[in-house]
Amino acid sequence: MATTIGWGIEDWLSAQRASSSEEGLARLVAHTAAFDKDDTAWIEIAGETELAAAWAELQKIPEAKSLPLYGVPFAPKDNIDVLPWQTTVACPAFAYQPTEDAAIVKILRAAGAIPLGKTNMDQFATGLVGTRTPYGAVPSALSPAHCSGGSSAGSANVVSKGQAPFSLGTDTAGSGRVPAMHNNLVGLKPTRGALSTTGVVPACKDLDCVSIFSLTLPDAQRVFKLVAQYDERDSYSRPLPAVMPRTFGPTPRLAVPDVPLFFTDTDQVGSLFDEAVAAFAGLGVEIVKADFTPMYKLGACLYEGPWVAERYTVVRRVIESTPEAMDPTVRAIIAGSKKFDAADVFEWEHKRKDLVREIEVKFASCDGFLVPTAPMSPTIAAVGEDPFTLNSKQGTYTNFVNYSDYSALAIPAGFRPDGMPFGVTLVARKHCDYALLDLATKFLAPQRRRLGALARTSTEGADALVESLLPAA
Repeated sequence: MATTIGWGIEDWLSAQRASSSEEGLARLVAHTAAFDKDDTAWIEIAGETELAAAWAELQKIPEAKSLPLYGVPFAPKDNIDVLPWQTTVACPAFAYQPTEDAAIVKILRAAGAIPLGKTNMDQFATGLVGTRTPYGAVPSALSPAHCSGGSSAGSANVVSKGQAPFSLGTDTAGSGRVPAMHNNLVGLKPTRGALSTTGVVPACKDLDCVSIFSLTLPDAQRVFKLVAQYDERDSYSRPLPAVMPRTFGPTPRLAVPDVPLFFTDTDQVGSLFDEAVAAFAGLGVEIVKADFTPMYKLGACLYEGPWVAERYTVVRRVIESTPEAMDPTVRAIIAGSKKFDAADVFEWEHKRKDLVREIEVKFASCDGFLVPTAPMSPTIAAVGEDPFTLNSKQGTYTNFVNYSDYSALAIPAGFRPDGMPFGVTLVARKHCDYALLDLATKFLAPQRRRLGALARTSTEGADALVESLLPAA
């Protein structure tokens, strides 16, 4: 049987539809059997028993081979409920056995997809580095020394290595975007509420999104089209509008930071960001250089303000009974919420609203923003020596996005002199998810680029969107 490592959704779909039921299952079993069982990117890897059970349920669906993801594997993050596995959120003391799949997993199974296990993460989704886990730090798929980014560290790593054509992460402060950059992937951070969070352990419930990692834009588009469904069980779910913009028009206006912050990595990535900005300008984008101070201030609210208390509501049982069971950095961050009282919550919320309004007014004439996905690519060793500062800097261009109710799309943008990938993120108002995909297509589709950490490049046009999967014009 041909190797399946590095296959995209269409590769899997074509092979599975052309195979007998027995061959389709055997392909999945052989696929996961080739995984390194000590790989820190995985907390659970599906064995033959789990795959056979999922496959049997798929075969019960009438006309199963016509399903849009028939037999296609995917990798869910371990804060998302997936049977038959426990949900640990990278904290064994917190682990529980769900009684049903998360809503988004149900949608994917109904579409024919097969979960391959559960991926590793920063504990309680608190971190942008992928090192705050008892299951072992997750490195970038392109460098064993560098961080994968977090908290969706494992979800990004396994797609980059070609073990899954797409994966699910979550994103509160950048966890669906920062790992995309460090693993040379597409990271789609949808409009809040577009994807259900029923069955997802929250970090900050009013900010959380389920996110999508993939090697190419069409695969992200395909998954988003399927899973963007209103869920009445999720009080934060929002139906997509009847009309969603497919494009920003011939001359989008994007704001970029006038003095980008790259801290100690300026020599590594400064020119790469300049090249990306110039490339978008060459596509007809009007570039507006602007002071991003309001965004930096808004982003700082997430961990400096009382929103960490939202995380306390989730971990209360563990942090009050067995605090030693928590990662010490995660415990220190969440325990810091005790210094805030109810009045502080309102004061900080007023500050947040003021900053959001300032950004809305200042950038009213812009369609969105073009920013570095993350300013640095820290090593695992460096994060161990300075776990707070380096993690905080990773959120420089991501923390403000969910606060402002924006959609975002992280895309690859070349490689640093040290070989690590660099990426940029397109940010726009809510429900501009397809318009972001369209703009990213203009940038990526003409390229032949390396896919993830794989030893192969895309074909020209591989990042062009599928017309039939776009909303009605």
